Amino acid sequence: MAKINSLPIIILCMAPILIILTTILSILYGAKNIDFITVWNAFLHYDPENVDHAIIITSRLPRVLGALLVGAFLAISGALMQGMTRNYLASPSIMGVTDGSAFVITLCMVFAPGMSSFHMILFSMLGSALGAGIVFGFGSLLHNGLSPVRLAIIGTVIGTFLSSISAAIASYFQISQSVSFWYNARLHQIIPDILTLSIPIGAIGIILALIISKSITVLSLGDEVSINLGQRTKLVKIVSLLSVVCLTGIAVALVGKIGFIGLIIPHITRFLIGIDYKWIIPCAGVIGGIFLALCDVISRFVNYPFETPIGVVTSLIGIPFFLYLIRTKGGEKSV
Repeated sequence: MAKINSLPIIILCMAPILIILTTILSILYGAKNIDFITVWNAFLHYDPENVDHAIIITSRLPRVLGALLVGAFLAISGALMQGMTRNYLASPSIMGVTDGSAFVITLCMVFAPGMSSFHMILFSMLGSALGAGIVFGFGSLLHNGLSPVRLAIIGTVIGTFLSSISAAIASYFQISQSVSFWYNARLHQIIPDILTLSIPIGAIGIILALIISKSITVLSLGDEVSINLGQRTKLVKIVSLLSVVCLTGIAVALVGKIGFIGLIIPHITRFLIGIDYKWIIPCAGVIGGIFLALCDVISRFVNYPFETPIGVVTSLIGIPFFLYLIRTKGGEKSV
């Protein structure tokens, strides 16, 4: 009998405990440390005139919830992209998906200021689709353009281009300070309305990912194998992209650009549990959420009492990991 890998079940069973512990840790520590009794009283006997209670409920709780959601969304998006394209370098931040979202949000801030939270999420998702479409479009036009390294280069170039155009637009229309939110990932400035909307909309993206998870496992073996097994590869890819666009668009609308989560976490997840996307999708979500929340806690102590942008922390981990993948796996498709 084949040996059953029990680690995915252990991870998912431990997830609620780990999430609660991470949430408590994030609430307790920061520029102002708060004791556990105060946190307990803030939840059971909230006093709006108590400064510590206000910090806990209106700032730190939304912040850690946002970090958990965004980490999960980006990790699942990265797992889907890597499985769908068999490209070990695929991720929303490298393939221009997050830059597309930030670019469209910049346009909206100039030409449609004061838009609702729902429209913010909608346009962010359209931007995700735009960024992915441009990168994969260019990749398909170039010889061997869809290989991991070349596609990563195209994604980096297109992402830099979109970021530069966004910066130029923001500077011209004098909204640079507002736009900087989406390029510095300020978790402490999460908009409550977007956080509330992100849960049901994000759930749709996760459900789509779970529905096609088994098909992604087959697709990751190659298009020929997938077709020979009777799988409708185009439909699977379309649904995958819809999920990626949905989850990445929400993440960017919620906290801005955060790099490397979608690159690192799927690799760690596959290393732990194997190549079955039925388990990779949910486990990557759990690991990604906890990972980003812990990175947020670390960012508060790198230059204490001042906060370091969380993108710096994820980049310090992600860039060496990115270079390691290029060095060890070369340019061949291997996911």
